[in-house]
Amino acid sequence: MCGAVLALTGCESSSEGSATPATPSVAPEVPSGFEPCTDIPQAVLDSEGLRSSRPDDSSAGGGIKWNGCMWVITDGYTARIQTTNITLEMVKGKNFPEATEFTAGDRRAISTRQSTSHVEASCIVNVEMDGGSLEFGLTNPASNRKTGHLDTCELARNLAGKVAPSIPAGI
Repeated sequence: MCGAVLALTGCESSSEGSATPATPSVAPEVPSGFEPCTDIPQAVLDSEGLRSSRPDDSSAGGGIKWNGCMWVITDGYTARIQTTNITLEMVKGKNFPEATEFTAGDRRAISTRQSTSHVEASCIVNVEMDGGSLEFGLTNPASNRKTGHLDTCELARNLAGKVAPSIPAGI
């Protein structure tokens, strides 16, 4: 799973009155000024037991991009933390199941369940940034001894709450 893959289509009226497809405005790049691979405080990673960071960048149709890293907890959840040009409004517009708006630090955020298989084992949180969001993608199978019995979206919201204060203001 490399993040929320959103279909970005809509309708726009032409001057003749017929509807033509339109693509919502997507920033050409992910937000800058916060690099998940290097800017998340080590104390936050240690408090969660997150280890083994590795780069995890990807892209999808419509110009959607993700830049960041993936971490694991031994016998626990896996977390992808990436800046993306997906905005909170784009996520809300998809009406994903269990969408929950909340505040992470002083930023607006939303958690959703976007997986169609093993729904309870995954959760996506997007924390608002200028031109996109910081996305947390957690995978937490029930078979994981340390965290498998815990709600994946609650884990994701807690992690986002710990990381969000380290995003510089104005980004």
